[in-house]
Amino acid sequence: MLGMALWSVPCAITVAGFLIPTAAAGADGTVHTPSIFAPAATPAFAIRELALIVFGITGIIFLVVAGLTAYALMRFRRRRGDDGREPPQVYGSQQIELAWTVVPILIVVVLFLVTARYIFAIERRPPSPEALEVTIVGHQWWWEIRYPKLGIITANELHVPMSDAAHPTPVFLTLQSADVIHSFWIPQLAGKMDVIPNKTNRIWIDPQRPGTYVGQCAEYCGLQHAGMLIIATVHSNEDFARWAAEQRALARDDAAARRGRELFASLACINCHTVRGTTANGVFGPDLTHLMSRSTIGSGVIPNTAESLRAWVEDPASLKPGALMPAMKLSRDDLDAVTAYLLTLR
Repeated sequence: MLGMALWSVPCAITVAGFLIPTAAAGADGTVHTPSIFAPAATPAFAIRELALIVFGITGIIFLVVAGLTAYALMRFRRRRGDDGREPPQVYGSQQIELAWTVVPILIVVVLFLVTARYIFAIERRPPSPEALEVTIVGHQWWWEIRYPKLGIITANELHVPMSDAAHPTPVFLTLQSADVIHSFWIPQLAGKMDVIPNKTNRIWIDPQRPGTYVGQCAEYCGLQHAGMLIIATVHSNEDFARWAAEQRALARDDAAARRGRELFASLACINCHTVRGTTANGVFGPDLTHLMSRSTIGSGVIPNTAESLRAWVEDPASLKPGALMPAMKLSRDDLDAVTAYLLTLR
């Protein structure tokens, strides 16, 4: 987990440029650019420390090798008057052979021991009574997010409370896959963890700063791998309790959107989506009970606005090619009615 995080910083920068314009600001109005060098949780701090150790050791190796190379190039460069003869060669030097064998072995052993120490320190932490349990299921191409003890199901946007010395609230994430191999990664909160079919993996985070942190699926999982993004919003404890209470509520029944609700219930939408408090109880697509509380549509590919939502319902593949949701082929009036109903799901 720690080692994997060190090799994907360029990828995180790409994701930041794509997602941040569409992501809503967090509790303090801040959207944080993905970077392992700006950690906000204990596992991410450990990854940064390990990265700095590795970069320090490899930097020293680079300076030694580059320095010796530059010295050899300058000291033994060809000069005027050279007769072109080959200089004396060294054969069978035990000192040189020992040096280039023992030194690399010692470096590898040091890196192995340091890495193992950090991995064990992170992965051995047991859940505490005050920990929040969250189950995240990877789908092609979106994230299903469940809070078993809170009775909340949402999608693509993880909401967690801030953890501080006064109120330590670690969040333990149970990671599962419904189809292919995915990889869950929010660089500023934790390292990567593979999400594998028929296998359950776990990681934990304890965010120490409020705000919005962006991440993505870090394992190629099909056509829309690059469009399988995730947003993590860290709230104060009071704001998280307020968000949880709102999410537990049933879907609103707005009389002005009654026609759209009836039309939605008559379509194939209810075979894939759940809207609690209605006849819609599908499990193949995201739970839509509080759809409009989310800042993006399609796992981060477009902002969640009335115009984007209408375009998504009309033809998802035009916005996210390969999306498994079919075009609904609705008339203009029916499309407006369904969109108006979905806009009430807050």
